[in-house]
Amino acid sequence: MNIQGQSAIVTGGGSGLGEAVARELARQGAKVAVLDVNAAGAQRVAADVRGIACTCDITDTASVTAALDAAQGAHGVPRIVMNIAGIGTAKRVIGKDGQPAPLEDFERVIRVNLIGTYNVIRLAAARIATLEPLEDGERGVMLCTASVAAFDGQVGQEAYSASKGGIVGMTLPLARDLAQWGVRVVTVAPGLFMTPLMKQLPSAVQDSLAASIPFPKRLGKPEEFASLAVHIVTNTHLNGEVIRLDGALRMAPR
Repeated sequence: MNIQGQSAIVTGGGSGLGEAVARELARQGAKVAVLDVNAAGAQRVAADVRGIACTCDITDTASVTAALDAAQGAHGVPRIVMNIAGIGTAKRVIGKDGQPAPLEDFERVIRVNLIGTYNVIRLAAARIATLEPLEDGERGVMLCTASVAAFDGQVGQEAYSASKGGIVGMTLPLARDLAQWGVRVVTVAPGLFMTPLMKQLPSAVQDSLAASIPFPKRLGKPEEFASLAVHIVTNTHLNGEVIRLDGALRMAPR
């Protein structure tokens, strides 16, 4: 797909990896709607990329529908859907006090990362299916964001790993399901990246994490994630695949 002039939405676009993707899409000529629960972040990025900001809770159907309506009204039905919004948490099954982890914590991560991603996909796909096909019969492309934790989950990452493993598991079925409509689905599983959350850690911790990466021995740059994301959009033969972007990192148990 040629990015120039296409309508795109980016969930989690108000910071981190999502912000980098929104900026790169705009740089390549896309008309971008920045979706985020953080209204201020979405507005800041949207202003910079001359797009629109949509305060959006991806777990809420009405909220996603309103955001899609706004994006469609401003730029047309989004052919490019970047699912990057997500949350992370770590909690052992049995705490130091001997008590089991609260089920609500597990449910929240699954709801945001896995169910939220599926919610955006199902609602956006129904709109994309109404569009006229482009070259190769393509109507749209969707990116999902997993994590190396889907494969190498660490101690306490049960909820996060399960949510990202679910995204990995549904990638191929989604691609097969939406093939009849000319919609591609590809997932990226990033490793350790310099996100706002990572920047809050002490520099010694950042250095230690970077040293665990075989090569290059540094944290990933959000721009590198964005570069892969836009390549997926432009490479029509990429479909139904999960791509690790991690410098050959394999996470240790803890």
